Amino acid sequence: MINNVVLVGRLTRDVELRYTPSNQAVATFTLAVNRNFKNAAGDREADFINCVLWRQQAENLAKWTKKGHLIGITGRIQTRSYDNQQGQRVYVTEVVAESFQILENRDYAANQASMKDQMPPNFSGPTMDIDDDGLPF
Repeated sequence: MINNVVLVGRLTRDVELRYTPSNQAVATFTLAVNRNFKNAAGDREADFINCVLWRQQAENLAKWTKKGHLIGITGRIQTRSYDNQQGQRVYVTEVVAESFQILENRDYAANQASMKDQMPPNFSGPTMDIDDDGLPF
C-alpha cells in the first residue's frame, strides 16, 4: 500500500507547539494549498489542510516559521476518531508530516513590500539581458 503526501502551501497561522505527558513535542498547523484551476468566477481557490508534526521537527517548525511562510512537507494521510463532550463520534483526517522544508527566505514578504516602494510603477520583477543563443532550450 502507498500512503504518501507532498504538499506546498502557506501557513494560515503560527504553528501551535505542545508537549505530550511524556514530553514529546507535537506541532499542529494548517496549510493553505492553492488549487491548480480557477472557479467559475475566475478566482483561484485553496484547500486548508490540517497537519501534525512530531518531536524535534515540530520544535524546529515552530521556531523557524510563522503565519504566511511558504513551506513544503512530506508525510502521510491519517484518519482517527474520538467521542466529543456530547458523546458524538468525530472523525478527523489530517496529514502527519515527517519532514518539512522552508521554501522562501524568512524575510521575503517584508523585503518584497519594501522593494515595491522603490520600483517604477510598471516594474513587474527583475529583468535579465540574455541572448537567445545562451538559453539551453
